[in-house]
Amino acid sequence: MKFISKDTKTFKVFNALMSGARLPQSEASKRFGVGNLAAEASRIRQAGYAVYANSRKAGNGVTVTEYELGRPSREIVALGYKAKSLGITL
Repeated sequence: MKFISKDTKTFKVFNALMSGARLPQSEASKRFGVGNLAAEASRIRQAGYAVYANSRKAGNGVTVTEYELGRPSREIVALGYKAKSLGITL
C-alpha cells in the first residue's frame, strides 16, 4: 500500500475526505488549489482508500461530481483478495 505524503495537495484532500466532507471540484480548487480532483481521488484510491464519486444536479441544472470517502463493498474486497492470490497486485 502506498502512503500519502503530508506536504501534498493529495494529503489535504485526503484529510478533508477523512473528516467526512463531500468535495466537489469547485471547493477543492478554492480550498486546496487542486486543478484535477479526479486525479487526486485516484491517488488516494491507489493508497488503499475507497473514494466514491457521486453525481448530482445543482440548482442551476449543471451536473456536479462530489467525492467522498466510504467503505468498499464486499465485491471490491473479494476482487482485491482474488487479484492478490493471482499475483496481480503488490
